[in-house]
Amino acid sequence: MHETLAGLAYRHATQPGGASIPRVSVHVAKETNWPIPTLYRPMLGIVLRGAKRVVIGDRTLRYDANHFFIASIDVPASSVMIETSPEAPYVAARLAIDQDILVDQVVDIPREDRVDTTAFAVSAMTPALLDAWSRMLRLLDAPEEIDTLAPLFEREILFRILQGPQGALLRQAARSDSRIAQIRNAIAHLRANFDRLVRIEELIAIAGMSAATFHRHFRAATAMSPLQYQKALRLQEARRRLIADADVSGAAYAVGYESASQFSREYTRMFGTPPARDAARLRAGKN
Repeated sequence: MHETLAGLAYRHATQPGGASIPRVSVHVAKETNWPIPTLYRPMLGIVLRGAKRVVIGDRTLRYDANHFFIASIDVPASSVMIETSPEAPYVAARLAIDQDILVDQVVDIPREDRVDTTAFAVSAMTPALLDAWSRMLRLLDAPEEIDTLAPLFEREILFRILQGPQGALLRQAARSDSRIAQIRNAIAHLRANFDRLVRIEELIAIAGMSAATFHRHFRAATAMSPLQYQKALRLQEARRRLIADADVSGAAYAVGYESASQFSREYTRMFGTPPARDAARLRAGKN
């Protein structure tokens, strides 16, 4: 089934003007890529062919066709490496998690969990989950059925996760009074104010925790400190701006750096290449 779905997804991803499914995206690669940082939004990711290695904070995760990746909040990954070959191109699919749909699912499937602040994980793929994904991806060949059936398959995919080992991770994300929700509120504030140095006291107040509790749960959720998280956000936003405009100093100041030289040092440390050279490579499509 993996190979059949990989062929189907690859065909649609490489042909312009193909069908699209709401909140579902397909990713392909023929060559092993550079380790690149990225920001994972709440999502469920599966690999149909090949493998992926992800570094988030102090944790390194690897997943392939026998596993899936899940993130319930925005998580910056400092390095993403795709394992593939020209003969067997990497193929993966991703479902963006809609918070409203998730909350509805959790209300329909109530369950008590231990308090847990983990916000991302890799877990074993199950036959039932793969089967649900199969029916979702086969809609690419039946675009007239997408509007009717895709919402049903989306709910089934979430249902399968909620019934499995990572169900608690999603249920905590759905609850407005959970530790994950409190950390998510602090992260939203960081994202809205990436262009200035946010004081830790602001985040603690927004999260509604004591300082010690906040630091403990933030690191548990993201595998990094609030300062490391904000730096990752700022540098990734600067990178996005550089791709559109090669003005290094402008990008540095736009994301809150007062020193262009400090920005260049931290950018090079994170992305492995000085800002101008990295942006030129990305614009040339060599990422």
